[in-house]
Amino acid sequence: MQSQQPPLIRSAPKPAADPAHGAAMIFLHGLDDDAMGWENIATQFHQGNKLPYMQWIFPNAPHNIDARQNAWYAPSSLQPAPAGRPELAPEEDEEGLRKSVEYVESLIDDLTSRGIPSNRIVLGGFSQGCALALLTELTSRYSGKLAGIVGLMGYLPLPETIQKLRTAGGLPHVVGHVPMFLGRGTSDRLIPRSKWTEGLNKLKELGVDDGALEIKEYEGLAHALSPAVLQDLSKWLARVVPQLED
Repeated sequence: MQSQQPPLIRSAPKPAADPAHGAAMIFLHGLDDDAMGWENIATQFHQGNKLPYMQWIFPNAPHNIDARQNAWYAPSSLQPAPAGRPELAPEEDEEGLRKSVEYVESLIDDLTSRGIPSNRIVLGGFSQGCALALLTELTSRYSGKLAGIVGLMGYLPLPETIQKLRTAGGLPHVVGHVPMFLGRGTSDRLIPRSKWTEGLNKLKELGVDDGALEIKEYEGLAHALSPAVLQDLSKWLARVVPQLED
């Protein structure tokens, strides 16, 4: 049995007069967390007068009452398969991931129905949220249509299934130019470095343009954010969704 709370929404302090000139960030939290744990990011941006035309949407993952945790999908071991034995790789929750992709699509639908173009919407996430953001970009009907993707302290799920899902969805074989800001801490012990590297290699294999990737590693940072991450993110966001004149 699952229940799900509605997203937390932080309105832009200086919204554009024309919604098409505004911008929005949908930010997905990690495993067993919730939206309230992340809305402070918007507060920091707004108090610093960073992207004051951007509204922030912080969705809540479904709460699995039986498992007693919030999760976008059932977690699995992130340890790699033994060398030469790909069939022994841990099984991932494809059904749960695809259901969550559909939910994220509905959030984007809501924004576009209110006049914000998809190319002014950024989708991001932390840990499990990072995984979901990447999968949404690569397999959903909004693939290639968003302003950019932010993936922090996470990994790429279903790496060997993505091309099949793209084909089933009628998406191009090659992903192409998709702006992505990807960051991890060098002391992150929850997401193995091998999993991070596997994801980067798969993105290149799928044809993500190298020039669209901004990849950052933060020395000594564990499975968390830091002022340096937010500073770099602010600069990147200002480039992919710059302020437009009304």
